[in-house]
Amino acid sequence: MLVLLSKIRLYFKNTYDRLNNERWKKQVLQAIPFWIASVITGLVAVAYARLFVLAEMVTTLVINWHAWLLFVFTPVCFLLSWWLVKRYAPYSRGSGIPQVAAAIEISSPRSEKKLDKLLSVKVIIFKVASSLIMAMGGGAIGREGPTIQIAASIFRKVNQLLPAWWPKVAKRNMIITGAAAGLAAAFNTPLGGIVFAIEELTKTHFSYYKTAIFSSVIIAGLTAQGILGPYLYLGYPKIGNLSAFIFFAVILVAILSGLFGSIMSKIILLIFKWKRAFKGKYHNFLYVLGCALLIAALAYFFDMNTLGSGKDVMERVLFTPNKYSGWQTPLLRTVGPIISFTTGASGGVFAPALGAGAGVGSWVSSWFHLSETNTNLLILAGMVGFLTGVTRSPFTSAILVLEMTNEHNVIFHLILAAMVASIAALLVDKHSFYDHLKVQYMTELENEERAENENDSKKINGEATTLGGD
Repeated sequence: MLVLLSKIRLYFKNTYDRLNNERWKKQVLQAIPFWIASVITGLVAVAYARLFVLAEMVTTLVINWHAWLLFVFTPVCFLLSWWLVKRYAPYSRGSGIPQVAAAIEISSPRSEKKLDKLLSVKVIIFKVASSLIMAMGGGAIGREGPTIQIAASIFRKVNQLLPAWWPKVAKRNMIITGAAAGLAAAFNTPLGGIVFAIEELTKTHFSYYKTAIFSSVIIAGLTAQGILGPYLYLGYPKIGNLSAFIFFAVILVAILSGLFGSIMSKIILLIFKWKRAFKGKYHNFLYVLGCALLIAALAYFFDMNTLGSGKDVMERVLFTPNKYSGWQTPLLRTVGPIISFTTGASGGVFAPALGAGAGVGSWVSSWFHLSETNTNLLILAGMVGFLTGVTRSPFTSAILVLEMTNEHNVIFHLILAAMVASIAALLVDKHSFYDHLKVQYMTELENEERAENENDSKKINGEATTLGGD
């Protein structure tokens, strides 16, 4: 009897060990694609960041050589950037975040054709090319949104290349994780990437993909840091000895920046709606040309800070004695992205939103002639508020700015700014900018699929008629 019980116990122990080994092996195999894609994402993000800096330097060279050349160079760059997207990869236009959100929404075995339009190697190539050309021309765009779409495309491609015998990894999880890794590598903000994935991209319970996101964000971030070093996106602004009443100024800045961010988004959406009514062959061409000439005129006659991602504005108000801005800075930094983004070329709004928010904080600080440290806090609050007004992701906005500056001592101020800005933005629109664009992209995909099915039906009917006639 004892021998029988011993054999039974041994059998169950061996079975348990075997199952454990098989489960462990499966988990490791499923993790490998995430790790590979994360390394590639980190390398691509670094290369893209360096190319983007070089592209913006071209704008500076043109201005320093002969500023009037903007009226020639900017239209050429804007038109070429728009044409590349329109001709070769229509869904590589704009930020890239709504495309990723749409891809997550429609992800299923039947949606491969739609996903190819949103996330693919082709999208990566033309996303990079279009945005770099746009940046060369002085477009008020950022690289962070495009990096997210690029990273999601890389993760999806790695998943597609897995052999048939490999343990299956859900496409949806790969796309979500890729987006988080992309943001982490772009801003060097690992926590921001994780919170972005949870808050902005999906409502799925976090436990289903938390391990993948944590490991991928760490690997992508470490890969980028291994090349660029442990940098901060903005550095270390001085913040200390804050006024006891600064919370009231933070709330004021949050309300204004949240409203400005939401209004900017609303205007962009209204322009897109107006553009969809274009019927003429050259209407879009003329619109892009007009946008290029307008942004060149604003830069030439008013302020060169209208051009570019807005990082120069953030660095000036945070790290130089020239801390106060006039009303024209937040206005022009809001108008610039509207002009650039509505062309239909590639380019993100994350960095431009942060630049515009920095202008709002600096402007409000000038009203009260606040100290350097108090001004810096309002600048950061403005950045958080404006980005929240666009994305409606308050925690992502607060944590991104927190990680960019390493100012953990003002975390409560930034969270306050994010929450107040989120409430203020509701006065303009109940939904986020990205939510509206996601719906628009999904509608376009459905209309294209319907049109393709109708064309296929016509071809089949036509062939049947021909055969019948024969």
